[in-house]
Amino acid sequence: MGLFSQFCGGAEAQSAAPGVRLAQAASPDDIPPPRKRPPPRLRVTPYYSPDGVYPRYNPGPNAVRECNATYVQEFRPSGTVIVPRVSCYWRPG
Repeated sequence: MGLFSQFCGGAEAQSAAPGVRLAQAASPDDIPPPRKRPPPRLRVTPYYSPDGVYPRYNPGPNAVRECNATYVQEFRPSGTVIVPRVSCYWRPG
């Protein structure tokens, strides 16, 4: 108990050492205005030239595109309709 008595002891006031300065609230004239940083800019460069073809696929030389077109029924709230459906794929030429 004697060990802790020097830390938890009475409520004696301590004076600041001569070299210690106390913090004071700064007046608004002393505070410099905050520096505004421009937002970070990211450079986005695609690794291919965008030409409207997605997904990008290189079928190789002499490739041939095969397409199958059929008509299918679609059931819509206004009634059943027949619409064209096309599916394509690449095959070696």
